Amino acid sequence: MTAKDPLHGVTLQAILTALVERLGWDGLAQHVDVRCFKHEPSIKSSLTFLRKTPWARAKVEQLYLQQLRQQK
Repeated sequence: MTAKDPLHGVTLQAILTALVERLGWDGLAQHVDVRCFKHEPSIKSSLTFLRKTPWARAKVEQLYLQQLRQQK
């Protein structure tokens, strides 16, 4: 990662928390179709899943970047 990377210094927990605040769990599940966002979602269980599942983490990070661009 470089200093120009918009994710530099942003934790996965911060990304997930921001997305849940903006989209809610239902909205997040619509964008990233994984069980941990649909059935009894929590930050802790979702972080555990995302840390073990690179493709899902990549989708969450891309969604976060997309949301940042839309805010500007």
